[in-house]
Amino acid sequence: MANRRQARRLYEEALNRYGLEIAEAFRAAVRDLRAGVDLQRVIAAIERGNIDAAVEAMNLDRAAFADLEAKIREAYTTGGALTAQTVPASASIGFRFNPGDPGAERWLREHSSRLITGLVEEQREAVRAVLVQGRAEGVGPRAQITELVGRVSRVTGQREGGIIGLSRPQIDALARARAELASADPEGLRNYLTRARRDRRYDRAVAKALREGTAVPAETARMAAERYGARLLALRAETIGATEGLAAVRASKQEAYNQLVQSGRMAEADFERVWLRTASKSPRDTHLAMVGQRVGLNEPFRSGTGALMMYPGDGSLGAGGSDLIGCKCDFAVRIKRRPE
Repeated sequence: MANRRQARRLYEEALNRYGLEIAEAFRAAVRDLRAGVDLQRVIAAIERGNIDAAVEAMNLDRAAFADLEAKIREAYTTGGALTAQTVPASASIGFRFNPGDPGAERWLREHSSRLITGLVEEQREAVRAVLVQGRAEGVGPRAQITELVGRVSRVTGQREGGIIGLSRPQIDALARARAELASADPEGLRNYLTRARRDRRYDRAVAKALREGTAVPAETARMAAERYGARLLALRAETIGATEGLAAVRASKQEAYNQLVQSGRMAEADFERVWLRTASKSPRDTHLAMVGQRVGLNEPFRSGTGALMMYPGDGSLGAGGSDLIGCKCDFAVRIKRRPE
């Protein structure tokens, strides 16, 4: 068994590792969703004007995210096990984190349900919006399929591009970027050049179009937009990985101390929790104001936004993305009374 200092180091290493692994699990789920589309059924449904049938033929379901759920469970179990090695020495003998405890199972079930259901519904709504717009604009079925799931890459053999996996704001950003690249409007082209996630290899072609008062060549514009979409997807994966990894590890830390209390080794009143400063280079002002905030073991912290959180990354009490996405804060559990 690692000593307490080693356990703390391993705890932070686990947080970083699972952030990367959850991000990759999300990317794998997106690849699976794109590969799992029944193209012929989608095309036939579009041709009939049956958007509901087209959405169903996309096969956007929860099963595609099974590995993502499993990775979150693994992060949660690891975080709890490592936390168990940092509890007060006189209370630690024989104490182990139990991921099968009702409280742990409830968190995993409810958190995964909110996350995966939200991801699936988000994708279904995005597909529906593309299909509705495509029908209104007279876009052909195959062009709509390409917009949804991209093209098969000659390099990887997998579908790349398309909107599957992107958030609604990212889908809107991609649509605007495509419009900017397709236009000879100088303002639009200049705005494209401000997009942080663009592939700068295409900047020369955009600058040339600006100088000459023309649009970017169609094939160049298509490739630039596809690369922009791919980078937006990479950002989405990174954000989900960091956010969900932190939520799982911090939640299991909270659960480990609750299990310690349930074991009878210590009482809830023996503990207080303190919000710790974020390691982020650009911390939220609302979270900086929380540094040093002290609460009981099962009392929520209050953000500067007014949101309540049991721990950093907790959305169960209604905290929104402004408090959750990309947060790197932590909390310390301190002993008010040492066990005898």
